[in-house]
Parts: sequence; C-alpha cells; structure tokens
Amino acid sequence: MPAVGALSDQVESWPVGRAAAAVIAPGQVLETLGDSTWTVRIASVSKLIAAFAVLVGLEEETLDIEESAGPPGSTVRHLLAHASGLLFDQHRTVTAPGRRRIYSNAGIEQLADHLAERAGMPFAEYQRHAVLEPLGMTATFLRGSPAHDVWSNTDDLARLALELLTPTLISADTFRAATSVQFPELRGGVPGLGSFDPNPWGLGFEIRGDKSPHWTGFLNSPSTYGHFGGTGTFLWVDPEHQVAALALTDRQFGEWSLAAWPAFSDEVIRSYTQTG
Repeated sequence: MPAVGALSDQVESWPVGRAAAAVIAPGQVLETLGDSTWTVRIASVSKLIAAFAVLVGLEEETLDIEESAGPPGSTVRHLLAHASGLLFDQHRTVTAPGRRRIYSNAGIEQLADHLAERAGMPFAEYQRHAVLEPLGMTATFLRGSPAHDVWSNTDDLARLALELLTPTLISADTFRAATSVQFPELRGGVPGLGSFDPNPWGLGFEIRGDKSPHWTGFLNSPSTYGHFGGTGTFLWVDPEHQVAALALTDRQFGEWSLAAWPAFSDEVIRSYTQTG
C-alpha cells in the first residue's frame, strides 16, 4: 500500500490552481485525488477516445485498417499512427505516407470524417454509441475537433483507464495491435518534448519506448501507452506494471509538467506495484 498522503503531497506541490488525479488497477480505482467530477477540456487526451471509437469500427467491420483514407496512399493505419504525412493542424501533406511520424490533429480529424462517412452518422454520435455509453462515461462530451475538444472528468477517464487495462469492447488481438508500435522505424516529434528517432506510436496511442525527456515516469516500462494534453492533462497505462494513472489540471502543459508528472508517475509505480 502507498505511504499515507504520498501522491496527495505530489499533486499539492504542483504549480497549478486546481488538479484532480486517479490511480487505477485492473478492475478497480485505487485512489482518487481532488474533485473527481471536475470537468475540463482534456485536449489531446481526446485522441485516446477517438482512437478507441475507430478500433470499435474495425471490430464491427465498418472500416478496414488498410483501406484508403486521408491523403493519397494513406490508410486508416497511417492516420491512426500519425504516419500519413499530414501537417499538425493543416489538411495538407509535407511528405508521403509512411516516411515520418508527423503528429497531426488534422489526421485524426480526417479519420473521424472517414469513419462518419462509412458509418452513416456524425462521428460524435458514433463515438458516443461505441465508447462513451458502453463505458458509462456520462459526463464526457465532444464539443469540436475529435483530436482535442473532448470535455471529461476524473471519474469518466478512470472508466476509460479500466477499459484500457482490461478491454471489453474490442478483441484482445485488436487491442494488442493498437498498443504495439506501428511503422517502428519512423522518426518524428512529440509536441513539447522534441524529436525522437525512432518515435514509437501505436494506433492512436503514444508508446513510451526509450524517449527522454518524457511526460511519464522513469519507472514506467517502455511499453507504457497513453497520451497527454496541452491543457495540462494526461492518462497512461503501464501493461507491465498493471497500473494506470491520470491527471487533470488548470495549467497548460509546459516545463512544470516535465518536472511534476514523471515524479508523480514514479510514485504511483513505487506505491502500487511489486516491481517499482
């Protein structure tokens, strides 16, 4: 069990006005800190929910992972793995698909449009039926771009983390592919962190690998997957340690995050796992 107040002390030391956090293990929420109903824009953590909706679409055969989508030569796989060649926030390419890992909001938006066309319904509706309602994420809403405009709270994101630890909505094979590195040779950047060669990414999930600096902890395994958001939010799952953590804050991601979040993540692993 964790030392009394260890994680609370970590969060209280953050240079933010407000924060909420949670630690999750398979089948249970281990600890919550702050107001778990406080709802904020989770920025790019939204991509985890969008990607999961696409994975459900693959399971339902609404989509095929290798079908054409986005720029010429690009597939659903390319878009999910930020390998389509699309720029960060412009719907134009700077390279051919499969050559560089270019982190792209535009790619996620094009993929959402593609799924909406295939499903015959708006993406927000598909995402609600495919992910939010089955997981009981009743306080979570898409209010714009599926890449960065979801609003949610700790309670709902803990439900998402439970699903990411023990998937029920998709098959083990689909989830294994989603959290495995796609196009493993690609180099590229992570916004706010720098450029990495290689820069591992799954199907919508950033994979930690050996990246340094990084927003997860030094004790997190290289197979850790998740996402952080520019509004000062993050959610990671460590499949080796079988634990997940998330946090929401009211301060934009920055240098403070790269000092505070890894220390918090390391404390989670030390406190709640046998191998930390």
